Amino acid sequence: MERHITKEVQIGNRWIGGNHPIAIQSMTNTKTEDVAATVAQIKQLTKVGCEIIRCAVPTQEAAAALTEIKKQITIPLVADIHFDYRLAIAAMEHGADKIRINPGNIGSRERVKAVVDVAKERRIPIRVGVNSGSLEKGLVEKYHGVTAEGIVESAMDKVKLIEDMGYDNLVISIKSSDVMMCVKAHELIAKQTDHPLHVGITEAGTLISGNIKSAIGLGLILNQGIGDTIRVSLTGDPLEEIKSAKLILRTLGLYKGGVEVVSCPTCGRTRIDLIGLANQVETMVSEFPLDIKVAVMGCVVNGPGEAKEADIGIAGGVGEGLIIKHGEIYKKVPEAELLPALRYELEHWSED
Repeated sequence: MERHITKEVQIGNRWIGGNHPIAIQSMTNTKTEDVAATVAQIKQLTKVGCEIIRCAVPTQEAAAALTEIKKQITIPLVADIHFDYRLAIAAMEHGADKIRINPGNIGSRERVKAVVDVAKERRIPIRVGVNSGSLEKGLVEKYHGVTAEGIVESAMDKVKLIEDMGYDNLVISIKSSDVMMCVKAHELIAKQTDHPLHVGITEAGTLISGNIKSAIGLGLILNQGIGDTIRVSLTGDPLEEIKSAKLILRTLGLYKGGVEVVSCPTCGRTRIDLIGLANQVETMVSEFPLDIKVAVMGCVVNGPGEAKEADIGIAGGVGEGLIIKHGEIYKKVPEAELLPALRYELEHWSED
């Protein structure tokens, strides 16, 4: 697909926009003031592929904690700010690589300018965020409801406000929980700006509904070449957001590397806990920096054939299982040793 080329923006040690790969983001759900818990979660997320992390900054204590958090992590940190412009300034003073604000709830033009002046001085990018739920009353009335057009106009008004203050180091985020409205809004805004776009479906829901909405919405947007960084917003463990984001990007051919897991549906021939095994494999392989496909099959009858397109696979039987390489049976192992045997093969994959 042809990418919608945007301006390049540097966030800490990472660039987005231009021809840079689409960056995967998530957000911590710890109390930012709890440095140990926040750092531990960021390190877990980094391990499975998170490339930019956002932390809520609702208090001055949270802003101050960013200094110590930054010392212990390796990926860029974004401070999420609502309402209080002083928190945005404090977050930048304590090392935030980017700030996320909605100028509409920061307050007066003078307060927005105070934030912009510090960002300009420190060369810190600002993510201008607008959600359908926070659309201004005037725009709701103008468009007779919450619409994609209203979301885009709101975002572009706020971008112009900051640009008029002499700063254009910006990333734009327009989100809605209405999937098709969100898709349309991104199609519209991509024609009006070359600022990088942070893409996501907000308030998408729990693991199942959130993944379905995000896959459809992000898939439709990204497949048009729109988007420079993404977050899959799920009500659950942030680790699941990274797994989902990687899979969406990989499915669209926009993410290279990492182990892809394929697994068969259960049927009457299944004699192992296939669902549990597939979930265990998916979790285990996330730590391996390999660009391969792993198959998890439920029976030894069709397993080798169905796994022939994978680099390596496992298939369960009655009390035993198969290790399959490139469609051929490599060896048999006791059922209890299937997962350890797969781990061993992955650990020694470069030696094959």
